[in-house]
Amino acid sequence: MISPAISAPGVRFHRLISTAPPPVRADRSAAGTLPTRATRYCDAVTSAAGFGWHVFSPMDLSLYWDGEAVFWTYGDIGEWLPLGAAQFPHFAANFDGFAPPEAQGCSPPFLTALPEPGVVQIWTGLIARTAPGWSLLIRGPANLPPVPGVSPYEGIVETDRWFGPLFINLRLTRTHAPISLNIDTPLAQIQPLPRAAYAEQTLDATSLLDTLAPEDWADYVDTIVRPNDDPDRRQGSYAVAARKRRRGECPFSGARVGAGTAAPLLAG
Repeated sequence: MISPAISAPGVRFHRLISTAPPPVRADRSAAGTLPTRATRYCDAVTSAAGFGWHVFSPMDLSLYWDGEAVFWTYGDIGEWLPLGAAQFPHFAANFDGFAPPEAQGCSPPFLTALPEPGVVQIWTGLIARTAPGWSLLIRGPANLPPVPGVSPYEGIVETDRWFGPLFINLRLTRTHAPISLNIDTPLAQIQPLPRAAYAEQTLDATSLLDTLAPEDWADYVDTIVRPNDDPDRRQGSYAVAARKRRRGECPFSGARVGAGTAAPLLAG
């Protein structure tokens, strides 16, 4: 089990399947797949790639969708099994060995064929808890090439109050050919969100203007015009400024680092 002390707005992961890979902090280079120029100069791309944690399938397995039914296989079993709802191998007995009496017999399924054609739900082997007011966005890995044959659905789970298995819903996009899920390939990216970020009040607080105010034009000139008029302008000025800002400000209090204290974002 991975269980550091939780501190707002931290995240705590619990690993119930012992062989499941732990969450891995997402890499700003998208595991080395981003072009060098993007890594050096495009802070927008690298910030998105490094936002959150990668999670994985707890085992190597293959899926097969014939257009109607889904089948799966793993290891050396040597046959395709029709998929309804399947437990991780030997996990149900292991779960009952450490679960309290009231939870025994209620181990989460590992792999489930959902009613929608070609949609499968897979459990990462993890449970997550966030600080009050924080949720987790589950989505495909940002700026990484997708796993061939699958497309993850995105979902936001209020993990400050819902304490259950961290599932990923996958839409199978290939029929009549096996789809491989590997234990060392990121299956999804988990990103922390303050609930206020997607609250109706936030999303409704928008406006559309057909003109720019003088202060808007001043910012446009500073951002676009002056840099392009400077023959000595260096590439990556936005990235440099963004990195300096990250080092110099506390994102939770709005104050500069050193002016107060705030708990860092933690993952187990």
